[in-house]
Amino acid sequence: MKSTSRIIAFVLAVAVLFGAMAFTVEGVLKNVKLGLDLQGGFEVLYEVEPLKEGQKITQDVLANTTTALSKRIDALGVSEPSIQVEGENRIRVQLAGIDDQSSAREMLSSTANLTFRDVNDNLLLDGSDLKEGGAAASFDNQNRPIVTLTLKDAKKFAEITSKISKMPRGENLLVIWMDFEEGKDSFKEEVTKPNPKYISAAAVNETLNTTDVMISGNFTVEETKNLASILNAGALPVKLTEIYATSVGAQFGEKALKSTVFASVVGVALIFVFMLLYYRLPGFVSIITLTVFAYLVLLVQNLLGAVLTLPGIAAFVLGIGMAVDANILTAERIREELRIGLSPQEAFKIGSKVSLSAIIDAQLTTLLAAAVLFYFGTSSVKGFATTLMISIVLSFVTSVWLSRVLLGLLVNSGKFNSPFFYGVRKSKIHDPSEGVDTLDLSTNFDRFDFVHNRKKFYAFSMAVLLIGLVLIGIFKLNLGIDFSSGTRVEILTNEPAAQDEMADYLEKIGFAPDKLVISGENRDTAVATYKKDFTQEETLKLKAAVAKDYGHEPNVSTVSPTVGRELVKNAIKALLIAALGIIIYVAIRFEWRMGVGAIVSLLHDVFFMVSLFSVLRLEVDITFIAAILTIVGYSINDTIVTFDRIRENIDRKGEIKTKEELADIINKSLRQTMTRSVNTVLTVIIVVVALLIFGAPAIRNFSIALLIGLITGMYSSICIAAQLWYTLKTREMKKKGTTVKKKEKKQWGSDEPVV
Repeated sequence: MKSTSRIIAFVLAVAVLFGAMAFTVEGVLKNVKLGLDLQGGFEVLYEVEPLKEGQKITQDVLANTTTALSKRIDALGVSEPSIQVEGENRIRVQLAGIDDQSSAREMLSSTANLTFRDVNDNLLLDGSDLKEGGAAASFDNQNRPIVTLTLKDAKKFAEITSKISKMPRGENLLVIWMDFEEGKDSFKEEVTKPNPKYISAAAVNETLNTTDVMISGNFTVEETKNLASILNAGALPVKLTEIYATSVGAQFGEKALKSTVFASVVGVALIFVFMLLYYRLPGFVSIITLTVFAYLVLLVQNLLGAVLTLPGIAAFVLGIGMAVDANILTAERIREELRIGLSPQEAFKIGSKVSLSAIIDAQLTTLLAAAVLFYFGTSSVKGFATTLMISIVLSFVTSVWLSRVLLGLLVNSGKFNSPFFYGVRKSKIHDPSEGVDTLDLSTNFDRFDFVHNRKKFYAFSMAVLLIGLVLIGIFKLNLGIDFSSGTRVEILTNEPAAQDEMADYLEKIGFAPDKLVISGENRDTAVATYKKDFTQEETLKLKAAVAKDYGHEPNVSTVSPTVGRELVKNAIKALLIAALGIIIYVAIRFEWRMGVGAIVSLLHDVFFMVSLFSVLRLEVDITFIAAILTIVGYSINDTIVTFDRIRENIDRKGEIKTKEELADIINKSLRQTMTRSVNTVLTVIIVVVALLIFGAPAIRNFSIALLIGLITGMYSSICIAAQLWYTLKTREMKKKGTTVKKKEKKQWGSDEPVV
């Protein structure tokens, strides 16, 4: 009865979970907020500068500026815009899903001040005399577009018109000007002078005692709407200078979303097949928990109001890889316990307990890297880090807690006692009477002697590092505009494009590129880069020309040298802080020598990636930094799992007195964790390759960086980190004549002391 009730409980639990998901998944998917790179729109980063001499940029001034910008955005009809104050003098604006990006960009930073003057240019009225919200687009009796205004003081207007009406004919004019200023030209040091635009000049023959004014001119309907919106929003209290801007056409966003989602589905499906075929019953349970995990990530993102971007989708898929890793760790430990002759119930209990330590350490260190990335990253990278942190927390809930509950129900039912259900061959199982320990189990990697070949590993890595230094010195890095400043333009051609023809076209419209690349699966995307920074006028001119010839606006990104320098500075700072945090954590959980080994292996991986990108001439952009910090997390995962097994095996041994004994323990530990390392990296590589083949071009370099980093990360954690710890530890043993003993420190989820 107990076995049947457990099976029923499992079925009911799964039915409830999937029933709840099926009932709500449509609403969850519908409420996912897509970033501008997935639905089109634009993002701009403004540097806030004083409007007049002596003005200080305080938090109150920034708040007033965001309020003024918000009013202007409301007039555009954009739903859920993002306006964020960054640092002491910057404001980032993101408008996703907007159709007329050119008008919106122009309207945001424009300072429009309506003035009424006489023929001698004496100021009579200005924007401060207008009633708040009193401007409106309308039509006159002849159906011509006009702007109607409501003044604050009818008496003041009466006095002015009375004086003008008494002036000689030809001079009795009330001249209306619009002092129109777009802040500073994008990325220019000099301030552009206000551009007063003549609106109209009306003859005044009598006193006008009214607050209602009608402005006519050669307006279009769109111009009257924009002018009324700017006047109602009020003048900006500061000057806004663009230092970063990017726009994405809706076609780019839709195409990127479809290709990346398809790549993600393919990658995850392949992971499911692998887990089911290799791990059988634990793999089946992992498919259930991974599905729940994916649903919860989207649900939590919705509840937090987080925006899903292209890097965010990549982080989501990589979070699935992290969740798979937790399942693989547990499944491998269960298989080991089964091989020494324990029953499935005993193997599940012990395997779950001993794997918990490595899982927690691995998750926490990756969470640390993600937190650093979130703190120092820009908007899109923050989205990546946010999704990654959510994924790490939820992977622990689903792949550790939920997975063990569900698997426990099946294992303890007694219906799955055959080793077949756990992917273990009967020929590999020892009789309990033999007293075989997990340390004595054979592996597929017994022929490898890692420790005694450490000098070869050191020599190989040193050679790679030296060659890398030389190559970087020769080739330099192919810095994207995120780091070198400039302008990047993507044109979707809708059909295969020839490089020469596109170069001629861009030169014809006055925008000959410094570099042009044709990309995309169908060679339908032209990517042009420019060393110069486009002004707003140049950007609008380019967009108009391309939209006319190709049917839609191009994706334009511009970055000032200031932003590029800050990105490099913040990236280096993020890596250093992440490394410091990891070494402190590892020193507390293990010992400081292991922390040194872990950081050296991380630096090894980072430098290898940088060198390879230099040789292959791949563009280094902000997603490359995201990839590096992600690899920091994955590499430390591998290293910590290795160190955790070394620590556990030394605990089993008791006391290590000689270097050979220590070498033997390390070799056995590395062989034991190799299967897990290979399988974990393999599952993530499956997803990365899917992203690389089917994903959007925007994350292609990101995928390449991850692919390189995953392979080098596995190599460094096995061949560098553990070997370096052995070298440092044996020197200590030789110098002090000490032995390696237990460190009286409690292991996560265990009552046993560990080294």
